Parts: sequence; C-alpha cells; structure tokens
Amino acid sequence: MITTVVGSFGIDLKEPETLGEKIKSSIGLYDPYKIAIEEAVKLQLDCGIDIIGDGQPRGDMVGSFVKHIPGFSYEMNSSVIVSKIRAPQVDIMIKDLKFALNVLKKEIKDRNMSEDEASKKGVKLMLTGPSTIVHSSRLESFYKERNPAIIDCAYALRREVESAEKAGAKYVQIDEPFLSTGMVDLKVAKEAIGILTDGIEMPMGMHVCGNLDGCFKDIAKFPIDILDCEFAGNNVNIGILEANADLLKGKKLGFGCVDSAVNAVDDKEEVKALVERGIAAVGKENMLLDPDCGLRKVDIPIAKEKLRILSDLAKEFN
Repeated sequence: MITTVVGSFGIDLKEPETLGEKIKSSIGLYDPYKIAIEEAVKLQLDCGIDIIGDGQPRGDMVGSFVKHIPGFSYEMNSSVIVSKIRAPQVDIMIKDLKFALNVLKKEIKDRNMSEDEASKKGVKLMLTGPSTIVHSSRLESFYKERNPAIIDCAYALRREVESAEKAGAKYVQIDEPFLSTGMVDLKVAKEAIGILTDGIEMPMGMHVCGNLDGCFKDIAKFPIDILDCEFAGNNVNIGILEANADLLKGKKLGFGCVDSAVNAVDDKEEVKALVERGIAAVGKENMLLDPDCGLRKVDIPIAKEKLRILSDLAKEFN
C-alpha cells in the first residue's frame, strides 16, 4: 500500500536572514520558493510518504497556472478569461517538479534508503484541471459559455503533462474539485481529461473532493489510472464507494483517510476502520492512502501527525 499527499502545505516563505542569504537576495540568487519546496519534501519523507509533492508554495491552485496561460488575466486574486485560451510558450511548474526530484534523490542517498524503499519514492505534479480553472474564472469576452473554454484550456495544459513525463514525474494528479459541485458538464469534463491523458505512458490521476453522490458513477469512467477522493471528512462517500466499487475495475483509488479540513489530529482507530472499509471494497493492492485534500490550512505539527497516521497504517496493512 502506497502513501501520498494531495497537495499544499502551510510552509511559510522565509525572508533572507543570514549575511550570505541577504547578499544572494541582493543579486537575485535567493529563492524562498526553493527553500519551501525543500522543507516540504523533507517533511513528507520524515512522515513516511512515498509519492510526494512540492508543497505548492507559489499560491492558490488557479492563479499559479492562469498567470502563465495566454487568454487569462489574473488580478486581485481573481481569474478572468479575456481572449481565446492558448498554450503557454513555457513550462509552468516543471522547474519546481525538477527541483523537488533533485531534493528527493539527495535525501534518498543521505538517508541510506534501501533499493526497495527508494523504488517506491517519487514526485508527482499537481495540475489544476481545466474544468476547475474555467469555472473559477469570469468570462469577459470571446467565450459565450464555458464548455469551449474548458476544451481549449485542456489543450493549453497538455504541454505541462508532457513536460512532467519527460522530467520523470511518478504521475500527474489533475485537481478537479468542481466536478462534485453539479456545476460542470461531466461529458465535457471527461473529454477535457482525455485530452490531457491520451497517449501519456506514465500514470495519470484525478483528485475530486466533495460529496460524490451526484458524480461518482461518471468520474469513475474517466480516462485516468487513479481516482483520488475524500472519505474522512465526507461520511457519505465511503458508502458510495462500497455500492459502486465495481466501476473502478482497472483503476487505483487514492483514499483520503485523514481530514484535511480539521486542524486536529485524527483518531487513529477511526482512520483504521475507514481504511478497512476501503480495503474490503477495492482491495489494498488498489489503494493509495492520503489526506482528503491539501493541508495548507492545518498547522505543520498537526499535518505531520496526520501523515504519520496514514503512513503507519500503510505499513501495518502491508
């Protein structure tokens, strides 16, 4: 049983403190984002996480991408579609992915990990999905409705997926929280995900949080390898999974088993009982244990305890 994370951590960007850091800052060589990424990687490894992320230190999940995609304007934390959405000419998050990979490789060596343990480790790219980006944005011109914009946005994001594969990502996690809201045309969303996943050899995952009652039967059929959902903070979802587990045949399940919305350590026995229900539904060989969502709003010491709980349970069930 593999462990992973969904995304963000509440790691603050650090101002230069030492003389050396201040000199680097004065000539543009001090990068607080790299420091935050390194801290996030080490934190996850300390907690026993296998497939890690970069901690997403660069801001919110929409703004981090649309700032670099032609067709969008982003001001005052608001995304607006102002013209036809086109593919960016540069990678967006790939430098952070590569840096996290380099930190991971160094940590594997420094921690004297066994070959078997090291083989489980990897870094994934968290990519905000086209439906969520478009539904988080205001239509100002060019598009009269959102569905064509979603398809164009998918083509614009395709470069990022291809670059992540070339960089050596373990897999890509497409974040689509809007799919559970009832606001999205799921047929269009499925087409958009297909644009991102078609012909990609590395595993492709999709994270959908929220109540799955109105969408699970549809999203289980999306062209992805891993479907990641929350089961700790939304008590109806485990029943939906148990009633429809057969729809996930051939897919892995990212099983959110600690509550990312609560700034308190979960009860380990309750988490274990939840995981046991997931195992009964889909089999432990088909599960990745992770938090419900990103942990940015959770204090770092509590976030660590949450990750250690799921890591300990993965070892127990293995």
